[in-house]
Amino acid sequence: MPATDLPLLIEAARAAGKVALGYVGTTARRWDKPGGAGPVTEADIAVNDLLESHLRGARPDYGWLSEETEDSGDRLAQERVFIIDPIDGTRSFVDGHDTWAHSIAVAEAGVVTAAVIFLPGRDLLYSASAGGGAYLNGSALHPDRATDTGDVEILAARPAFDAKHWQNGVPPGFRLAYRPSLAYRMALVAQGRYDGMLVLRRCWEWDIAAGDLILRESGAVCTDRSGSALRFNNPTPLSDGVIAGGAAIHAGITGALRPA
Repeated sequence: MPATDLPLLIEAARAAGKVALGYVGTTARRWDKPGGAGPVTEADIAVNDLLESHLRGARPDYGWLSEETEDSGDRLAQERVFIIDPIDGTRSFVDGHDTWAHSIAVAEAGVVTAAVIFLPGRDLLYSASAGGGAYLNGSALHPDRATDTGDVEILAARPAFDAKHWQNGVPPGFRLAYRPSLAYRMALVAQGRYDGMLVLRRCWEWDIAAGDLILRESGAVCTDRSGSALRFNNPTPLSDGVIAGGAAIHAGITGALRPA
C-alpha cells in the first residue's frame, strides 16, 4: 500500500516537526542512553509518542520499530512495519543546529515501500514510494551522474577514511564531507548534492530505512558494505554498513574497499 501510506507518513512528519520545533534543543531536558548509545532528549520522546499515536492509530495492523521504543518480537509477525527514528541527529538538535531529521518508513516483507525524511528546521521534505519516484518538496530527485571517481565528495564519518579500510588507501579523488544525521546524508546523495556516502560500522535500521528507498527511487544504488541489497525488520535490526551513490560511484567505492 505505498501509494496510500506515503500521504500518511508526510502528514505525520509535518506534525512531528511542529512538536520538535516547540523545544529548544540547547535547553531541552536530555540524558545519555546506557552503554554509550548517545544522547536522547525530551523532544525525541515527545516526537516518538506523537508518531506512534498518529501512525499506529491509522494502521493498527502494522508492526512498530523505533529507536525510542523498547523493541519486541511482535513486529516480526506483521506483514508491514513502521521503522522510525524520531530525531536522527540528536546531537545536532542538542547543539541548536538544524541538520536533524525525522526518518519515517514502512517496510513490507523486508523491503521499504514508503519513506519520508523531514528536516523541519530547514523545511526540507524528502519522500518516496515504491515505483513512484523520489522527491524533495515536490521536485523529482536524481543522484549525481559522475562516471568516475577522479574528483568526488563522499559523505562519511572521518574513521571511514582510515587507510586500513581500503585496499590501496583512500582513492586520491575522494574528498570527505560530513553531516551529523545519517538519514540526511542519504537524502543529500539522492538529491545529487554529494556524489556518494558510506558507513562502515553496523547501522540501526531506523537510521537508514527511509533513506534506502529515497536513494533507490532517485536512481542511485544503495547497498550494505558487501554490496547486497538492504533488508529490514530483521530480528536484530542492524545492517552491515551502507554504501550509496550513482552506479559508477557506488562501484568505485565498493571496488576500493577491503572486504569486511
